[in-house]
Amino acid sequence: MSTALTSPVTGSAQTGFTSPTYTLVSDVPPDSNGRQYAVTALGGTRVGATDNTPSPPFTVTFVRPKAFKLPAARNSNTGLASAFPRNNWKVIVRKGAYIDVTQSNPPQVMTMTADISLPAGAESNSPAEIRAMLSLFIGSLSSISASLGDSLVTGVL
Repeated sequence: MSTALTSPVTGSAQTGFTSPTYTLVSDVPPDSNGRQYAVTALGGTRVGATDNTPSPPFTVTFVRPKAFKLPAARNSNTGLASAFPRNNWKVIVRKGAYIDVTQSNPPQVMTMTADISLPAGAESNSPAEIRAMLSLFIGSLSSISASLGDSLVTGVL
């Protein structure tokens, strides 16, 4: 997988976070077809956030399909494909969080997963469409990063 993060990663704007950065080291992914990084240091102003420990973790993982699927054969009579196999990729962020102010309970793991499902053959025949989809996805999240963070904290969308 050529997806490699360069450390440190600059985080996007969040309420209470000024110029957040995340120093990463390569980590062992839970999936053999993945690449994982652990956050070993935090930079900028981000009061209350912690780096990776066994409990609580702070990691980002990229997972590719175990076996790539090929486009389905076409029906000889109609010329249309009878099935549309998909190649599924994932991006997973895990972050531990305490659920009470006393931190007497063990931290619980929060997860954020992006599933990217591509019909087999799109990578060869529609690379610009894939890039456009990803560009909008990442750009949309980046443009609403702080307000989405506020919504997750306040419960108000």
